[in-house]
Amino acid sequence: MIIKNVNIYRETGEFEHGEIIIEGQFFAGASSIAECDVLDAKGCYAIPGLIDIHLHGCIGNDFSTADTEDCKKMLVFQAENGITTICPTTLTLPENKLAKACVNITAASDLKGSFIAGIHLEGPFFSYEKRGAQNPDYLKLPDEDMLLRLQTESNGKIKIVSIAPELKGAIEMINKLSSEIIFSIGHTQADYETVTKAFEAGAKNVTHLWSCMPPFHHRQPGVVGAARDFPDAYVEIICDSVHIHPGIVRATLEMFGDNRVVMISDSLAGTGLKNGIYSLGGLEVEVNGSLAKLAGTDTIAGSVTTLMGCFQTAVKDMGIPLCSAVRCCTENPAKALGMYDKIGSITPGKYADLVLLDKRLSVQSVILKGKHIK
Repeated sequence: MIIKNVNIYRETGEFEHGEIIIEGQFFAGASSIAECDVLDAKGCYAIPGLIDIHLHGCIGNDFSTADTEDCKKMLVFQAENGITTICPTTLTLPENKLAKACVNITAASDLKGSFIAGIHLEGPFFSYEKRGAQNPDYLKLPDEDMLLRLQTESNGKIKIVSIAPELKGAIEMINKLSSEIIFSIGHTQADYETVTKAFEAGAKNVTHLWSCMPPFHHRQPGVVGAARDFPDAYVEIICDSVHIHPGIVRATLEMFGDNRVVMISDSLAGTGLKNGIYSLGGLEVEVNGSLAKLAGTDTIAGSVTTLMGCFQTAVKDMGIPLCSAVRCCTENPAKALGMYDKIGSITPGKYADLVLLDKRLSVQSVILKGKHIK
């Protein structure tokens, strides 16, 4: 396949007018095929397929409770919305339910739709005070044996574990297992010093920066300050216009640089559906427009916006430069996952995952591993 007349987002962080060559599942530098399909992109933007490392569900389903068939529906929905790689994210649940979720997600890994890069366990190793919308009944202290049992159930697919580093045993777990699991600081009351120790022990990410953590204070910089001072840390941020004020989103990009921010959706089962009541780890969530709250409370419970929606909101409503937003949704998450050699840019030899966007940033076409899916 050759895509002509297209504005291509390059690894330089800029757009370049040209053509894209795809052979089989991969981008190519030149075509060795005499005859192939030619697509006129009519001046659209071509960006790498988006990569969401933190999403719980969509279209009425939740990865924590979905069977394999429900997982398949979510993978197709995500891919059709331009999110070609995902890390399905579980919630704070009993071990037996987390084990079942790991089995079902792993079983869905070879199905049609978005590629599953790995599982993200968001809980149960969290602070009670900063639990957010996590179910307090199932919070636990860090338990290495439990985590390894879940990793066995997932056939090694657990990629990210969110954790509160102040909990007893957390630093030790990070130090011991960080060579095979990405530990992400989240749902925590930890101070600057404790988070710094976690990064030094091997933690690499921060789960939804600003949310469910102490505020950034001039005498107590906390998680935000520690992450800012640790140059190898990536920070997640939700750009749905609900969780984070646009001014803070802009400040975050300036504070960390657009090479360290990873946009996520943190999307729930209600994503893609109308207003109503949906389940989140056994808790009821009320969705009203773009706002999702634990039913009967003022606690925000994740988003009902896809990563593509967050990307569009960041550019059109928050004033984030287009190239920066693309980087935060493609290159940065690929690097955070250690997969930039395979995904995250339109580069010969990498998987041919891309999205064509018109000038209004509406999705016109999605190509996943070289095949048109929309």
